[in-house]
Amino acid sequence: MFEAVMTLCLALSREVCREVVLPGIWAAGDKECRAALASAPGAFPGLVAEGPPRCREAGPALAFDEIAPGVLVHRGQVAEADGDNLGDISNIAVVIGTRSVAVIDSGSARWIGEAAWRAIRARTALLVSHVILTHVHPDHVFGATALTEAGAEVVAHQGLARALADRQAGYLESLGRLIGSAALIGTAPPPVDRAVSGEAEIDLGGRVLRLRAWPPAHSGTDLTVLDSASGILFAGDLVFDDHLPALDGTVRGWAAVLEEMGQDGAAFVVPGHGGPVLPWPAGGAATARYLEVLARDARAAVATGERLGDAIGHIAGEERGHWRLFDAFNPRNATVAFTEMEWE
Repeated sequence: MFEAVMTLCLALSREVCREVVLPGIWAAGDKECRAALASAPGAFPGLVAEGPPRCREAGPALAFDEIAPGVLVHRGQVAEADGDNLGDISNIAVVIGTRSVAVIDSGSARWIGEAAWRAIRARTALLVSHVILTHVHPDHVFGATALTEAGAEVVAHQGLARALADRQAGYLESLGRLIGSAALIGTAPPPVDRAVSGEAEIDLGGRVLRLRAWPPAHSGTDLTVLDSASGILFAGDLVFDDHLPALDGTVRGWAAVLEEMGQDGAAFVVPGHGGPVLPWPAGGAATARYLEVLARDARAAVATGERLGDAIGHIAGEERGHWRLFDAFNPRNATVAFTEMEWE
């Protein structure tokens, strides 16, 4: 297979460049690919092109495992974003219907969305109709524009567009430091085409995805997806496995949402990190346990008049051996939980 690419460079540093895939153009042969180049997208803000678009054999695809008929999952690394993993640290799912395809979450950067596009095209020629974003965090949203250019509609929690607008500059600056500016070339905040409040459905043909927007929990923008055909719940970061849960919302709200999620009738869950597929609701037990310990210890520290600086060193300490990245995330979690309990 052949794909269309452009070499794009940073306007202020012409030596920092990357070949960017134009996902709407995909053909069996070089001639057919070149014929389709007339529909290539135009300029990329802040970037300069080194030469015109061209066709080449398709690059490497993102690795996906089929966990159920028509359901594919890519397992991101359980790690912080860095120059080795280039931001590939969260799970991405693909659900294939008889009429179209939905992608659930999209990774930290455009290159990940491009690699997911290749994996989908290797499997099916159906339209990628939807990209569903489970929450606002950068490791889940910034690969989406590679798919929207191919015609996908972005679906997210009603609060995501505003939250992303408020945070996107900081997110992109941080990612540039962590994974390198070259890996980030072409990455841009995705537009939200359909905002979900409450519940919604997406019919892919032969299978219906049931979406639910939740009150503040892991974040203020959490959205879950239930595939009725397979009984798989795509939980985003409402469920963690192996990777320590990261709290950017409310510990009490998250615990309440998890309890309610356990009643939705799903048989399996795809967490935002780890897995990639776990039995449900048992697969959420470790996350629930951590949140319970976090809240208990924070509440006790507040009740005894302990200072925050002293408390964060021991809050949820008994959980250390159960998770990776404990030292990277637990101090922040403890700070958020302690502050919440001060207002309880």
